[in-house]
Amino acid sequence: MTSASTVFVPEGSFGVLDNGEIPAHTADWSNGLVAPMEQGVLIATGIHTGYVRVAVAVLDGPPTAPAQADWDEIVEVSVHAPTGSLRLDAPLDGPVHGLVLLSQAGPGTYRLRVHARGRCTLWDKSSTDPVEDYLVMSWPGPYDSTTILKSSDLLEADIDHTASHPHALLPPTPPTEEEEALLRRLREG
Repeated sequence: MTSASTVFVPEGSFGVLDNGEIPAHTADWSNGLVAPMEQGVLIATGIHTGYVRVAVAVLDGPPTAPAQADWDEIVEVSVHAPTGSLRLDAPLDGPVHGLVLLSQAGPGTYRLRVHARGRCTLWDKSSTDPVEDYLVMSWPGPYDSTTILKSSDLLEADIDHTASHPHALLPPTPPTEEEEALLRRLREG
């Protein structure tokens, strides 16, 4: 199941958030494109302010086709969705209407494969016309480490910068079975 939209981006990022929560203090920007958080992720854009084109695809399992060559950058991360409401989210506008729910299997852990192209076109500038494209694929799966499937000079520079600054956060750890049980009990009342 795939859907697409144009998304307004302020200050260089948009999110895939669970129930709108943005625990930004837990964001791990070490891969340069996708910052996993305790729940949800933030995705870095090249533009500072403006519109980007985003498509989302919900899969039953990992993609069977190899990563597509027409993308500049492709990064795969794990994301925790404690409420099962994982949606593409614009920072000022909230959930992007018309796009499919990315956590179709309900609460749990998902893998996201984020594709990007055009991030260098208007780096840190503003644009009313979209110059960047993103594809976010989602499927249920166990927690796994971040995988960079395709890199660009921009992504490599971000990774080098993060590596040389030890303040970068470690990736979030998945919840334990006890934490998952507690969250279920809290949701169910």
